Amino acid sequence: MAALWHALGMALAMGWEILWPLILGFALSAAVQAVVSHSEMSRLLPDDSPRSIATALALGAASSSCSYAAVALARSVFRKGANFTAAMAFELASTNLVLELSIIMIVLLGWQFAVAEFIGAPIMVAILVVLFRTFLGRRLLREAKEHADRGIAGRMEGHAEMDMSVPEGPLWQRVTSQEGLTAISHYFVMDWASVWLDIVGGLLIAGALAAWVPNGFWQAFFFVDHPWVAKIWGPLIGPAVAIISFVCSVGNIPLAAVLWNGGISFGGVIAFIFADLIVLPILDIYRRYYGSRMMGFLLVTFYVSMAAAALVVEAAFGFVGLVPQQRQARVVEASIGWNYTTWLNIAFLVVAALLVWRFLRTGGPEMLRMMNKPARSAAEEP
Repeated sequence: MAALWHALGMALAMGWEILWPLILGFALSAAVQAVVSHSEMSRLLPDDSPRSIATALALGAASSSCSYAAVALARSVFRKGANFTAAMAFELASTNLVLELSIIMIVLLGWQFAVAEFIGAPIMVAILVVLFRTFLGRRLLREAKEHADRGIAGRMEGHAEMDMSVPEGPLWQRVTSQEGLTAISHYFVMDWASVWLDIVGGLLIAGALAAWVPNGFWQAFFFVDHPWVAKIWGPLIGPAVAIISFVCSVGNIPLAAVLWNGGISFGGVIAFIFADLIVLPILDIYRRYYGSRMMGFLLVTFYVSMAAAALVVEAAFGFVGLVPQQRQARVVEASIGWNYTTWLNIAFLVVAALLVWRFLRTGGPEMLRMMNKPARSAAEEP
């Protein structure tokens, strides 16, 4: 029983440590989404040219970090005429280039990891584009399109289709207008609602691993005593660990911290974080969206792209001396006390309360009920 309470205490301490960065990240993300419309995405992603891929990366960075919403929105724009490769690039960017992910990584792991994620994600997408151009046949793509057009439900369909952006006027005016503030509050609450299970799940698993699994196991598993082997093994095994963790979105960062402290290589951490779009529940959604053959194709190509990009990051950061020498992710050793973290949490909880209050007063609960409905049903809702 003491071991269980120890694990829960670790999870609670981790959650307290990342509370204010989460609120800040989701608030900034909501502000970006409030001024960037989803309605033009299909038109802006007509092919897999460098321009379209760059646009997909920018749109992904300006979207919600919810992996399920990103997968649903990628299928939506694909059905509306967007290029499939560009849609997948958008999907990868939306879970690897968003603000809240970078903030959490800086707080828990260090700025080097956030920079590595920012540099590595475009490399991963570039590798994926090459793989798609080389191996994605017209027949498989046609089968995927036919399967996608059946409209089989996944998760967060309604959330992916909701577009509350304010497209007209100067940027500051759009953000501070009544419509803009309402849109920010709605995006803020719905993004929290879409990922809270992943965050809680990630914290609980991370707490259990930190409390129960001895460092000796991780050091042996990640070949800590063989540095050159570890640098290759980490990026190769990182996505596999992510697949069976079931945790995606920002919920995998506490797990990444545990793995880093346990001995996985720098590139292994990046590969693990990259791989939130091939966890088992999302693979099942790919199967429903695009069919079993495309699901298998996405698993293999995503895995190769993630591992290869992480290997490049490992080599590049090692060459310039940016790989941290100390394995001291603060989240694992966090404790709750009257320090700057507590005061920041209190301040940002006030901000969150104000956004929730506006959400409740502007029709938010009705929209919240639609966020996990199939897109068509949500659109027909009065």
